[in-house]
Amino acid sequence: MTHHPDDPHRDHRPDEAAHPDADVPGGEPAFDEDAAWREIIENYGERPEMGAPPDPAPPVAPGPPEDEPVETLFDRSYLDAMNTAATWEDEGHFVPPEPPPLPRLEPRRKLAWAGLFGAPFLLLLAVVFSLQFPTWLSGMLVAAFVGGFVYLVATMPRSRHDDWSGDDGAVV
Repeated sequence: MTHHPDDPHRDHRPDEAAHPDADVPGGEPAFDEDAAWREIIENYGERPEMGAPPDPAPPVAPGPPEDEPVETLFDRSYLDAMNTAATWEDEGHFVPPEPPPLPRLEPRRKLAWAGLFGAPFLLLLAVVFSLQFPTWLSGMLVAAFVGGFVYLVATMPRSRHDDWSGDDGAVV
């Protein structure tokens, strides 16, 4: 197995640093990246012709025996963890609390929201389906949109309940 040059657990020997292509102790040859790229380029084949019959499948070579560990370039522990079947019992027994009920809106606020979203929706339907509204109804829908927007902006709270009051407790 080759080691990364910055690996703190690597034995630093001066003869290895002088010869980066030298074999690593333990009988394993050093990885030659340039040779690997040359091999990829040399084995890059021609594109198959369209309509040509596919190449026959190459014979499958038997893999290493089951009792020998297979040395790979990638850490498979993540993939092995993904292959386990998870059940609901693994999730624990947390049951979220019942959410609080939604606050009730006052009728004027409901009407403002209806004008803000309902008026453009009705006008859009009229355009899509080629409906002709009377002029007074179109004017009322535009007024409902503008009025709903103005009412909602005018009744917005001026300060948040969690605003800093300005008193941080410091005494000078």
